[in-house]
Amino acid sequence: MSASRTNIILIVADDLGYGDVGYFGNPDLQTPHLDWMAEQGVVLTQHYAGSPICAPARASLLTGRYNHRTGAVDVPSNRGFDRIALSETTIADVFKSAGYATGMVGKWHNGAHDMRYHPNSRGFDEFAGFLNGGMDFWDWVLDYNGSPNTADGRYLTDVFTEEALSFIDRHKSEPFFLYVPYNAPHDPLQAPEGLISKYEDMEKFTPPVSRIYAMIERMDSGIGRILESLKVNGLGRDTLVIFTSDNGPVLGGEGEESRSRYNGMFTGSKYDVLEGGIRVPAILYWPDGLPKGERCDELVHFTDWLPTLTGIAGETLLSDLSLDGRNVLDVLRGENNAVEPIRFWQYNRYEPKPYNNAAMRDGRWKLYWPPIPEAQTKDPADNIPYFKYLTEAHTILDIDTTVWNPVLSEPRPPLLFDLENDPYEHCDVSGRYPDRLKSMINQWEAWFDNVLADWWEAQKYTRSN
Repeated sequence: MSASRTNIILIVADDLGYGDVGYFGNPDLQTPHLDWMAEQGVVLTQHYAGSPICAPARASLLTGRYNHRTGAVDVPSNRGFDRIALSETTIADVFKSAGYATGMVGKWHNGAHDMRYHPNSRGFDEFAGFLNGGMDFWDWVLDYNGSPNTADGRYLTDVFTEEALSFIDRHKSEPFFLYVPYNAPHDPLQAPEGLISKYEDMEKFTPPVSRIYAMIERMDSGIGRILESLKVNGLGRDTLVIFTSDNGPVLGGEGEESRSRYNGMFTGSKYDVLEGGIRVPAILYWPDGLPKGERCDELVHFTDWLPTLTGIAGETLLSDLSLDGRNVLDVLRGENNAVEPIRFWQYNRYEPKPYNNAAMRDGRWKLYWPPIPEAQTKDPADNIPYFKYLTEAHTILDIDTTVWNPVLSEPRPPLLFDLENDPYEHCDVSGRYPDRLKSMINQWEAWFDNVLADWWEAQKYTRSN
């Protein structure tokens, strides 16, 4: 197989943090297959999700563009805020145009209730998964290319693994792109009892953390089966396997309900653009294309994956796309670390608001605006459809085009962190570097105005019925 026809398997966990892999420093969690991938491949230590929450992060990953441009700025499927605009080109569209078989197994969460936003309409030849933000791990209903299939007693993570194995077996004689977004360890926190007991018996963790670790270990076992399938089918050397997560972990809670656990050195968690919410693990395994046992400390962002992965298929495929990311293959190979990219983040509920839960990275420096509490609040009515579709097939229906707009407090002043000396983000140095602060504020404001204009344009596609 030539390098231009390298297979790609992109595996994405759900709400898994930087510390939720053994190789990244967790002393108790058992992830032997991911650890093996790390030892045999390339580990990224400064890898960033596109957003600190599911649907926007996935939109960034799938399009190579900041999520605001795509229209996907929040998670309520019933309001259409998770949708990738129909004007966008996905990574599956590009691989399909290059003659690859394209498959998806797992959680979509980038458009429901309208078949125009279904994975089969967004470049994926085959889809086995669900469209909602979550799914019950035992009482599941999956969508197989538009048709529902109900639970058969298997654990959902195992189902996704087996569907991935089936796709590999059916397409082993042709180039393929396979996207495997597992929904572990996202709610509901469910796992086989034997694995839960394993972590409970350590007497170190609350019940939620024991369940989370059991979910991750089961997913790790599935990844091991995928790696073994590649080896058995003679595809192990020239298939690029990538593992990452969509955003940081859910932490917090009181007493026995606490989910707080090891998350590396970082402050923050899911929903927050502090490092703990957006810096996520990434492991790459590709014996014929990447070095063995290397660590890459350069900044890599979700928007970089589309140009990087499709660049393997042929750079000319991207000539008509306006991307925010760059091809980082040379960086991953340790050949070119000269360019330090500037990257931006912003997240709140519903319509994007400036100076709120926002960040910018420029080398060692990070600009950060704390969240405005009211802007981070979700309308309780939007939880009803989410819970409904945990155990039911999605339905075709009109979205609610109204927006819940609470009165917001004034933004707090921005903070400036020197991540080289303060990776914990504990010390605000804005007073010591006023010129640096002003310059980064100006750059962030220009970026936000630019992506916000694109977001308003995307509303023509995502917020209409």
